[in-house]
Amino acid sequence: MFRRHNVAARIFDRQISTAAPGTSVHHTRRFYENLVPNCTIYEVECPDHLYRKITEDGQYLICFSRNHQDLIVYRPTWLSYSCKEECNTNDLPPKAKRFESFFSQLYCVSLASSNELICKDFFLYMESNQFGLFATSTTQNHDAPVGGAVQGVPSIEKITFHLLRLEDGVVLDQKCFHNDFINLAHNMGVFLYDDLLAIVSIRYQTIHILQIRDSGNLVDIRAIGTFCREDDELFLNSSTQNMLSHEKGKLHQLPENPVENGLHQSEPSSEYCFLSGIKQRLLSFIFRGIWNEEPDQALRVQSLKKKFYFHFQDYVDLVIWKVQFLDRHHLLIKFGSVDGGVSRNADQHPAFFAVYNMETTEIAAFYQNTADELYLLFEQFCDHFHATSRNSLYLNFISSHSNNMHAREQLRSAKNKASSSLQLISATDRHRQSTDHPIKFILRRPPNTLKFKIKTGPEAGSTDSRTKKISSFLFHPFLPLALSIQQNLSLQPSVVNIHFRK
Repeated sequence: MFRRHNVAARIFDRQISTAAPGTSVHHTRRFYENLVPNCTIYEVECPDHLYRKITEDGQYLICFSRNHQDLIVYRPTWLSYSCKEECNTNDLPPKAKRFESFFSQLYCVSLASSNELICKDFFLYMESNQFGLFATSTTQNHDAPVGGAVQGVPSIEKITFHLLRLEDGVVLDQKCFHNDFINLAHNMGVFLYDDLLAIVSIRYQTIHILQIRDSGNLVDIRAIGTFCREDDELFLNSSTQNMLSHEKGKLHQLPENPVENGLHQSEPSSEYCFLSGIKQRLLSFIFRGIWNEEPDQALRVQSLKKKFYFHFQDYVDLVIWKVQFLDRHHLLIKFGSVDGGVSRNADQHPAFFAVYNMETTEIAAFYQNTADELYLLFEQFCDHFHATSRNSLYLNFISSHSNNMHAREQLRSAKNKASSSLQLISATDRHRQSTDHPIKFILRRPPNTLKFKIKTGPEAGSTDSRTKKISSFLFHPFLPLALSIQQNLSLQPSVVNIHFRK
């Protein structure tokens, strides 16, 4: 049956009919097909900031100063203005074309010290308490001594995480890491799930689990890496002491001149080299998986030689790149080479995924990144692979290829066209290279009309095509309001356009 899709018809339809059970939210969201941006203010007059993100609840616009020292927070508002004379509805007065007409500044807070800088690509938002997590760090040192750290991983003298109450900008707590390396670019090394926070130390291969209390305190829960259980260190230390005592006892029983008897005993070493607890559990899981594949003993030994012992050193050399929560008890851990762990873009490096149970300290599953089984899990349960936890009520209704057949077909088409199979999963949110062509938003059902389009940069287009430019887009979660920011690699101010419904 033909339906009209204008606002009046949809309001009338909402009054006389009831949506099917379980579809009321989807039915209501169709109104956004009518409430789309239809006006653009090009090159708006705005402060020269680094615009990071509009929070998921639409309450705050997060910005950083150009010197990477200060945090500036704005409140998104709606355009309102008055005219002394008769207003022209087709054009806005000059006063309304300013940044302050859409956003009001709440405060400016200095986060970084003299030798630290704010990481402009890092920000996590805890919606339930309206807490924001920011990071500052000193510069990297590529010549730092290893001292028990992973070879080839640079060192950062100080990394500080700041927990702020965004309502008033009060710093509630801080967590510092010294002489470590945490990948802060695009939140790669940190994951927030409800009130749990996972921070990955690539340099020391440790997963730090913290809890964000309602009081605003960052509380250490556990550290996973060298040890997996709370008493592992105590057990190993006591075992080492027993071994040392046993070795010393054997030395006292030897003759006074052991060289004459053809014996030579060196002093017992107090340093014993162990694989980390998480690595031992990984190797054990791989071994048992290959062992159980073959019931025949002879074939089992051959299979272990080919699949386990031949690649043993490759498994040992794997380092933890990234971690995210699947739920409050399970972690999805991404392993790979050292080079991929410190790179800003690890898409071209082979990787492996492991599911780890924090309560039992066991590996539950292990996949190579190109495995078809992992791809099917990603296709069916993609909401678990998002960059942040998805526990907000309205985020449960976002269309994805797990619940939308059209999005699933697009994913399969992109997979079939991919030139490389190294990475099937790559959902990192980052800036994209800018083009002079507008981005068009087309109605998804017939007649597939153009609803609106977004063009980055100046209205007349860029005059210098030799300069590399990157673009980013900030969308308000429920208002027909968006920012498009175009910046080049020089120190020139960004070009900001505001797209809204007039």
